Amino acid sequence: MKQASQPSSKTLLIIGATGGIGSEIAKSFARGGWTVRALARKPKEAAKKFDHLGIAEWRKGDALKLKDVLKAAKGVDAIFHGANPPGYQKWRERAVPMLANAIAAAKAEEVRLLFPGNVYNFGPDAWPLLSETSPQNPLTKKGAIRVEMEQMMVDAGIKSLTVRAGDFFGAHAPGSWLPNAIVKPGKEIKSVVYPGLHDKGHAWAYLPDLAETFRQLMEQEQRLGRNDMFHFRGHVFDQGVDMAKAIARAAGDENMKVKKMPWGLIRFASPFVRMLRELLEMRYLWKETVALDNAKLVAFLSDEPHTPLDRALAQSLEGMGCLKSPASQSTAQEVTV
Repeated sequence: MKQASQPSSKTLLIIGATGGIGSEIAKSFARGGWTVRALARKPKEAAKKFDHLGIAEWRKGDALKLKDVLKAAKGVDAIFHGANPPGYQKWRERAVPMLANAIAAAKAEEVRLLFPGNVYNFGPDAWPLLSETSPQNPLTKKGAIRVEMEQMMVDAGIKSLTVRAGDFFGAHAPGSWLPNAIVKPGKEIKSVVYPGLHDKGHAWAYLPDLAETFRQLMEQEQRLGRNDMFHFRGHVFDQGVDMAKAIARAAGDENMKVKKMPWGLIRFASPFVRMLRELLEMRYLWKETVALDNAKLVAFLSDEPHTPLDRALAQSLEGMGCLKSPASQSTAQEVTV
């Protein structure tokens, strides 16, 4: 694991610190010597539940309220915006206003805004390998909103850092496909569901690695462009089903059955359940090969932070309560480079 060369003494505000990426950002930056501050509607409860994140300050506030975000951002050196509406829902109503508030705070404090991007921005004309400059012609409403959100930071004239990545996974990734479709949290793994076509490639981002990437980039902020963008490769499978097979291997049964996602039933029930409609909208990403080109990131950092797959999956599944006993001697903080 690459260590920070010098303690930072800088302060990072995290909006969305209790989420999957936000919590890993907190741990990574705290290890790097940053003072980590977090915004929460119920700070006392959050401080107790998430005391392992290394967050020094919890500030009471709502990401949808501009005055709360501005107050929490006073005196910080950077802001990480990782808040997302749960369950893919109400992006227009919530995601855009929350980002607008984070942008306003970054502008007021004259600091850089850090933002985790994804592949929703892109359509078939950019596949299968996405670079930072690939054309952005998304197929979905959420993709169009993502394009708009990234442009909001540019139009506001603030400094920003966006790192786009594939599907998240980790010990705490409540919005990930891993706990919501592939395995059942808290239960022993007896079968694995794979949402995509088995022979189409898919990209995954292990959250501790992605968080470490943000931290290492910010250690060299003076080299960053005003609105800089990087693609994070992560774990890429030419045969997407190999991710499901790796999960079975981590669970100790390489011959475990890999089931198909019941997309037909989901479509049938979708008129009655908004969450299912939102999942259907994103199905296209499971039907084609999509990967991210990290050449720019590697040129900047020399290497992309990368935890070996078996270790990353073991740590993730242990954290989700899916393995009977620890399958790895390493902690989730041990990111190799």
